[in-house]
Amino acid sequence: MRKIIGAIVVLAVLASCKQTKEPVEEVAKVEVIEKLPKLHYGFNLDEFNVVHDTVRNGDSFGELMLKNKVDYPKIAAISENFRDTFDVRKIMVGKPYLILKSKDTSEVAEVFIYQNDKINYTVVDLRDSTKAYKSKKKVTLVEREIGGIIDHSLSMSIDTLGVDYNLTFALSDIYAWTIDFGRLDKGDKFKVVFDERYINDSIYAGIGAVKAAYFEHKGKTIYAFPYMSDATHNILEYFDQEANNLRSTFLRAPVKFQYRLSSRYNLRRRIAYYGNKVRPHRGTDFAAPIGTPIVATADGTVTESTRRGGNGKYVKIKHNGTYSTQYLHMKAQNVKRGDFVRQGDVIGWIGMTGNTGGPHVCYRFWKNGRQVDPFKEELPAAEPIADSLRTDYLAYIQPLRDQLDCIELTEPTPAEPEETLISYTQ
Repeated sequence: MRKIIGAIVVLAVLASCKQTKEPVEEVAKVEVIEKLPKLHYGFNLDEFNVVHDTVRNGDSFGELMLKNKVDYPKIAAISENFRDTFDVRKIMVGKPYLILKSKDTSEVAEVFIYQNDKINYTVVDLRDSTKAYKSKKKVTLVEREIGGIIDHSLSMSIDTLGVDYNLTFALSDIYAWTIDFGRLDKGDKFKVVFDERYINDSIYAGIGAVKAAYFEHKGKTIYAFPYMSDATHNILEYFDQEANNLRSTFLRAPVKFQYRLSSRYNLRRRIAYYGNKVRPHRGTDFAAPIGTPIVATADGTVTESTRRGGNGKYVKIKHNGTYSTQYLHMKAQNVKRGDFVRQGDVIGWIGMTGNTGGPHVCYRFWKNGRQVDPFKEELPAAEPIADSLRTDYLAYIQPLRDQLDCIELTEPTPAEPEETLISYTQ
């Protein structure tokens, strides 16, 4: 990487946003560093003839290598020996790649670099003893603070602040059990401290972790702080200002966003199609477009993933000795019997298999072997922080809470009259 003359400015940091600002002393330190070779992906590209391209329809790893003078036995060996690191069958159309070729007259491909995403890449080194490995670009984390007032929806408010829309998803996951983001009130407030990721200090690569959050909804204030309460299993969860876990045992719905509750659990339901006879509906229907992801509402083990009669394609999950859930009418399943799934994992996609008049998932909920209405059950909350960790937790969150309290709220920007509002519902 080329290094240049730089200046480091040391600034005095104020301890609190409430203190009176003092003049800031600036101390400049200049350091001259020798110019180094230009490196990318760990290689000096000046030593190769470089081909930049993307995978196109019909491309395969073998064909790309043959075109660049790699012999077939070596291609076959790579395909067979490095499948766990680089499965040549799974290169995707549109993904960028580099081929580093020798600078002599043969121009034989010596290195193949496949960009899995903006950060991660896979290297196949074809020189001497062939090897393959995964690596990632240098990522710099830059902390950012935002605060806003809801005027229409959270997604619109975050968008007007010039922030990655994925922050909306992150907040909806953190507050999934405490706030219905489809029913926010005008005037609700939020503040967030989070990281943004940059490659080589300049190329934006998405949001990082949410370090702290604040939401004021219907006059109730809920802070959120990440904390590892279970070091044994390396599980990071979000807790509020009182050390209560923000996660519940079950999600409110098996669909994350933009669903419509089309039919509730109703044992006295009458349907005109069946002569207005009583036909109990023991599930809750969440209507959404075909292909919308369906998620597990709690941790558990898949006991069924099959197709049967009016249920169509479905998945059933056993969560413990008391609770099980079932998800009907899928377009396709994403899990098989015996799989262990975590809360929020995608287990399938909404479809219209079986007896259904439109795309939806029929969500069924069992308690002690009997189907019940999940909206009328007092479901257990997740475990709070252990008493032995409570003091440490409260000390840990205090500076984060002070930081949130110091963030100023940005007034909402008036929306155009014809603008369509997007509602994210959990």
